[in-house]
Amino acid sequence: MTRGPIDLIHLAGEGNSVALRITGRELGRGGRRTEVLTGEFVVDTPFIKGTLSSWLSPGDLTEWQDCLDALDAGRAITWRDAARGPALSVERDDTGERLRVTIKDNVTTLTTVTVSVPLDDSWFDDAYDRLEKVWTTWLPSESR
Repeated sequence: MTRGPIDLIHLAGEGNSVALRITGRELGRGGRRTEVLTGEFVVDTPFIKGTLSSWLSPGDLTEWQDCLDALDAGRAITWRDAARGPALSVERDDTGERLRVTIKDNVTTLTTVTVSVPLDDSWFDDAYDRLEKVWTTWLPSESR
């Protein structure tokens, strides 16, 4: 399978979008010999546009699976809150029809941004498919 950028996370609608694009794989930083995925958070709204680099471990992908399960059950999530990079929080609004997506960078930029996007019924199936595609494309030999 050809390796190319894959949006692990893609939330979009009404002119707002938040994505986590996986762009590659490399040896870990800081003397770690484990491989990590490279990627970037991409935020695009009429008000703000920006990107923020991030690294993900296979464990981060497993935790994202757990977060998807919690979101699908209607619970709010915070993913990678204790990680060395940006954290992502997602919660439904009072109607359940929109998501508030917050990216918080406590390490580099000390910036937090929150974007509201509509929740489409097919989003969860797509999100699980995106996760599987990242596993099979970038980490096919990793156990889950």
